[in-house]
Amino acid sequence: MIYNIDVLIAGAGPTGSTLAADLLRRGLRIRLVDKSPHAFKGSRAKGVQPRTLEVFKDLGILDEALTEGGPYPLAGIHLGPITLPWRMIKSNKPTPSIPYPNTLLLPQLRTDAILHRLIDRFGQRIEFNTAVEGFEQDVDGVTVTLSSGEKVRCRYLVGADGGSSAVRKAAGIGFVGDTDDSDKWLIIDGTIDKLSRNRWHMWPRTHGKQVAACPLPHSNQFQIMIRLKPEENPNLDEAALVEQFYILTGFRLHSITWSSIFRPNIRLAKNYRMGRVFLAGDAAHVHTPAGGQGLNTGIQDAYNLGWKLGQVISGAPESLLDTYEAERQPIAAGVLGKTTELYAGLDKRSLSSLSSLKRGDEERQLGISYYAGLLAPADTPSTKTLRVGDRAPDAPCTGPGGARRIFDIYQGPHFTLLAFGANAAKSLLQIKWPTNGAELRSYIVGAKQVSDENYINDAASNLASIYGITDDTWVLIRPDGYIGSIIKNDWMRNFSNVTKFFY
Repeated sequence: MIYNIDVLIAGAGPTGSTLAADLLRRGLRIRLVDKSPHAFKGSRAKGVQPRTLEVFKDLGILDEALTEGGPYPLAGIHLGPITLPWRMIKSNKPTPSIPYPNTLLLPQLRTDAILHRLIDRFGQRIEFNTAVEGFEQDVDGVTVTLSSGEKVRCRYLVGADGGSSAVRKAAGIGFVGDTDDSDKWLIIDGTIDKLSRNRWHMWPRTHGKQVAACPLPHSNQFQIMIRLKPEENPNLDEAALVEQFYILTGFRLHSITWSSIFRPNIRLAKNYRMGRVFLAGDAAHVHTPAGGQGLNTGIQDAYNLGWKLGQVISGAPESLLDTYEAERQPIAAGVLGKTTELYAGLDKRSLSSLSSLKRGDEERQLGISYYAGLLAPADTPSTKTLRVGDRAPDAPCTGPGGARRIFDIYQGPHFTLLAFGANAAKSLLQIKWPTNGAELRSYIVGAKQVSDENYINDAASNLASIYGITDDTWVLIRPDGYIGSIIKNDWMRNFSNVTKFFY
């Protein structure tokens, strides 16, 4: 039987699950399949960056993530009998514009579980033990063959099925980069007796190897990483892993729940789109583990693609989908460069290599901008602090429904238009927005106590200051939380020139 759905997503990891949740809240008909028999059971990608936390805020799952995760501990560098305390990840204080400034320690299996519960709340079933075996596409859609033999007819197919993506291979999309088969890491989830849980323990040079053990929050487990020698073929039997860890560290490992061999890859897909087929997450880019960027970059791929698929399925120009690769591929290329640089520092056999482990503002991904891209021309107006394509920052304010900050108002699958100044406010009345696709929510920003569902009180001028407003201005915020337009005059003509790409 042929099913007519909007989007088939291959891969129920963080990227595919984020995309599924975003499409479901837009009312689209989807299927989410995964070749594995069940959800992922390991801690693998455990660092959730601040920009991803903002995505989770928008999806309504931030509180769950913060409850199940925790802060990164100080590192403890073991050098023989000496243990040196050291801060690898800078701790930042929340600010009005950045409410979640720190990386969250959250094992991947919990990230997946949080997203899967969200999908379940939408009434959607994840189809495990189901793989994409091939597809044929035409001008109207894609016919996908599943491992069950079923053929599914969909408008679009998204491969979020990992570094060995069957969708990417079937599409014939090149995966450019390097894999060093001699560079291998053991990753293990287990319990370690008598090892303190207030440190991310690191043995930078023990028996010719590098070893680390990071305590996982709200459990008695650690994630253990052991860099193997080039010629070494490890035994994943629990007794062998326990023995090896004891030889390397002198501590007893037991109750192992997951183990894997990881080979760092540095690869980028030549294209993110082939007709009606898209790639996201590890299917499009794979990274070294340094910097905790892979999972986060994939989630933001999904966040960028979701609203664009929703708009085009609702009638927006097909060309909007071209902006997905145009915006996301350069970001992934930059992230690959950064993670490769950090990872290369680990090859140094001295304390100076520890500098490569430090994490700063770049890894938080808050500075990502699509400025000067297809949807954010460089010749458009800016404010004192923002350009088109920049992340829309948070700010204290009061608004309808008990909103206490601008992120509360952005939460949801809609566009948001902010009008600063009397002339900008009057011009809102002229806007005509289609009823199909994402809704436009327009607000007047002022300093009065007004009880109106379209009014935001910014009496302390926090919002105006953070957004760099100095004169009458419209600021359009895309559904993925980036600045879609800044308009300062000729309101309707300029607005029409921008929004013709969006609906």
